Amino acid sequence: MNATSNGEAGATLTDVQIDSSGIITGIYSNGVRVQEAQVAVAQFTNAAGLIKTGTSLYRVSSNSGTPVTNKAKNLGVVITPGALEMSNVSLANEFSDMIITQRGFQSNSKLITVGDEMLETAINMKR
Repeated sequence: MNATSNGEAGATLTDVQIDSSGIITGIYSNGVRVQEAQVAVAQFTNAAGLIKTGTSLYRVSSNSGTPVTNKAKNLGVVITPGALEMSNVSLANEFSDMIITQRGFQSNSKLITVGDEMLETAINMKR
């Protein structure tokens, strides 16, 4: 492996940014910004033919066709960096969590009501 020099001081990668066209830029500790890579977007002739292999992972099948990759801007696609896709949320899990939380709240409110009634009964017994 041959080392090369460009006159800049040695540096370490401190941050990575992705812009709306999919260009990945590395920001180094010496202030230098370098375009490191480009996000590729794949299109399929039949996207419904992809095989689901995870929560939001798919793989090619004979029914989906072969992927055609290109730059995002060439396909008219805008990338939103730092955004979370809605497809990453399982509505079934979120509803289950909401129901569990609601049941816990109901249980706590019943506990307070029972405690209040017990105190009221104790006060009435003393009279």
